[in-house]
Amino acid sequence: MRIALDAMGTDHAPATEVAGAVEALTQLGSDIEIVLVGDQAAIEAELARHEDYPSSRLHVHHAPERILPSDSPAAAVRRKPESSIVQGVRLHKEGGADAFISAGSTGAVMASSLFVLRPLPGVERPTIATLFPTSGPPCLVVDAGANVDCKPRQLLQFAHLGRVYAKDILGVSEPRIGLLNIGEEAEKGNEVAVETYALLAADDNLAFVGNVEGRDIVQGACDVLVTDGFTGNVLLKFYESVAHFIVNLLQAEASVQECDLDLENVFRVLDYSEYGGVPLLGVNGVTIICHGGSPPKAIRNAVRVAARAVRSNMVKDMAAELSQIHAKGGPS
Repeated sequence: MRIALDAMGTDHAPATEVAGAVEALTQLGSDIEIVLVGDQAAIEAELARHEDYPSSRLHVHHAPERILPSDSPAAAVRRKPESSIVQGVRLHKEGGADAFISAGSTGAVMASSLFVLRPLPGVERPTIATLFPTSGPPCLVVDAGANVDCKPRQLLQFAHLGRVYAKDILGVSEPRIGLLNIGEEAEKGNEVAVETYALLAADDNLAFVGNVEGRDIVQGACDVLVTDGFTGNVLLKFYESVAHFIVNLLQAEASVQECDLDLENVFRVLDYSEYGGVPLLGVNGVTIICHGGSPPKAIRNAVRVAARAVRSNMVKDMAAELSQIHAKGGPS
């Protein structure tokens, strides 16, 4: 398979992307090829710093333009057609790559994927899915920031998209679906939450476990947690801040007590780079979005996630899942 990697997205591009690509090619499956999309001269200068990697499986696709964080996402997609993001998505669309990864502007990656790849039939709005650490296996939260306001039928679609991702990528045989709310009772929350609860509960294809309160997420109350993008993004940012807070607290305590604490596992659980990137679910392709501050390890793991999505035929499975909803006369 070929995976297109935006080489101009991270804060330290293209050094980070090149290093991550080299790690991926040397540590992941031999069936993977990577296409670095971006300024060819800059990419090749970075590649010259690396040795002993399978160069025959690493290619460069020249894209002279770069979308900056300050650019308006939708406008940048139109005005910068030669940018690494647009070119990478088009490469995927036209069959030159089986997946696309970028740590560039999230809005631009979403807009480009939406305009070029198009949504899957039955999907009104693609959703960003993010893994949250828990006391057990991670929990997949959908939506984590793509859609501020959502209708109940859209949240139902998110549940199905998340269900397929949890099965294909996380290996959960029957994902438990939860709805983020302020209480466990079915009548809790606003009008959207109450109506969404009814839709989820009535869907025989979903293992719906009911409402999940914020305090129960870390206990592993569900495998897929459904919410709107506004709430999901607030939750995501809070989780990130708590992770840094806990690590700093443990380090300070170890220093005061003059003892050695093995924090390796704590770092691993809370480190976002372990998960690589977050998928944009609901488009007709595999798009993985990475953090702008991603280190090479995160890029490598994003390649791993993308490869797993391709191998599992995740997009086809999502299309089949959504078609079943319509076949049964579900909300559209």
